[in-house]
Amino acid sequence: MWLRRTGMAASVAIAMAAAAQAQDCAALAAFNTERAGVSLVVLRGGELVCEDYANGGSAEAGWRLASGTKSFSGIIAAAAVQDGLLTLDERVSDTLPTWGEDPFLREVTLAELLSLTSGADFPGFRRAGRMPSYDEAVEAAVGLAEPGTRFQYGSGPFQVFGALMMVKLDNAGLDADPQAYLQRRVLDPIGVAPTEWVARRGGLPHLPAGAAFTARDWAQFGQFVLQGGRWDGRQLVDSAALERLFEGSAANPAYGLTWWLAAPVDADLRARIPQLRRATDLAGHDADFGLVWMAAGAGRQRLYVVPDADMVIVRQTDRVMASLMARAPDWSDRDFVALALSD
Repeated sequence: MWLRRTGMAASVAIAMAAAAQAQDCAALAAFNTERAGVSLVVLRGGELVCEDYANGGSAEAGWRLASGTKSFSGIIAAAAVQDGLLTLDERVSDTLPTWGEDPFLREVTLAELLSLTSGADFPGFRRAGRMPSYDEAVEAAVGLAEPGTRFQYGSGPFQVFGALMMVKLDNAGLDADPQAYLQRRVLDPIGVAPTEWVARRGGLPHLPAGAAFTARDWAQFGQFVLQGGRWDGRQLVDSAALERLFEGSAANPAYGLTWWLAAPVDADLRARIPQLRRATDLAGHDADFGLVWMAAGAGRQRLYVVPDADMVIVRQTDRVMASLMARAPDWSDRDFVALALSD
């Protein structure tokens, strides 16, 4: 009788937990839907605990990630470290000699390039729609500050990284396409693929903002990151290099190597960096959430990895273009993550 009652109590507890989880999912889905969301996927402990599609979204639809694409470059770098193709502390100019001609650019490391603290500017390519090719980005770069002292958000460094990866891959006798390398080394083993990856000048994959993924596949990629780069018992990328992706810089504690972070940021820095004002309000709130790593794109495309809660959260919209963003309801990463983490 005691065993039977215990079993019934356990069943009731499981049912109550499931009901609470469904209620939490409904609240999060409503928040997402009201703010132009087309997809929502939440994983906890690697298990799907919440999924919703609204406003024309579906499980099969892939959506442009915009700058959410940038975070794949960090994973490419971590895979390349494992393969012995590069180190995060090597100088970019050792591979791209043009950068050796500029006194600031000469000393830029790969880590500084990917943390957007290289001090490089790309005059002539600031206007929307004027995205340089890999080679154009390398040639156009001008050093404006000592490496590591100045954070400047933009697409140019990722195109430079594309040029560097092409040289590294070609020297190793491999397909020089950085996207093909990412697909072979990481995405194929974890069972995901982009629904599209836009090519820009030169027919090469647009590394700053070209990828489109379904919500489920983007979440699975986030789960791979949450697991420290391991999948099915295999370490797919260098673990130490992966950890460095989530370390902020002195110039911007809220940005690692291609990933946004929940980290304290002083008022002066928030005032100087527009993205900390309009792209994310997580900066400065690490005491509330613990660790949060975020891939973020225009239109409020979001992938959150929350190690302390063992959670991955994806939300997407169909509003990547800035003109459509202007009509989107107000968005708060802080409010959304807080709601997702509420029990």
